[in-house]
Amino acid sequence: MLNKVSGFARALNLVLAIVAGFVALGTLNVALVLVVLGLISGITMAADRFVPTAVTVLVLPAVGLALSLIPMIGEQLNAVAGNIALAGAAALASAIAIMAYGLIKDGLLGLTAK
Repeated sequence: MLNKVSGFARALNLVLAIVAGFVALGTLNVALVLVVLGLISGITMAADRFVPTAVTVLVLPAVGLALSLIPMIGEQLNAVAGNIALAGAAALASAIAIMAYGLIKDGLLGLTAK
């Protein structure tokens, strides 16, 4: 069930990031929604996806800057790249927090006498 919710949040995150790049959504705080959906989608992120996600988060702003030079559509593509990077950073933050919690829990349980 958690995998389905996380997958749905990931898909909704991508759709919102693309739509918000091209259409003004009025009073909706897009960054906040992207971060919340990213935190939810990062709950089930596998450990082998940490490095590709981190590289994507670091590279997308530079790619967006390069895309912004395209006439007529460049600024929208830059916004899409920034939105996707924001969502990926939130997902990575929650995944790292869950991993750190597990490491701390294992370390503390190792201190107890058996």
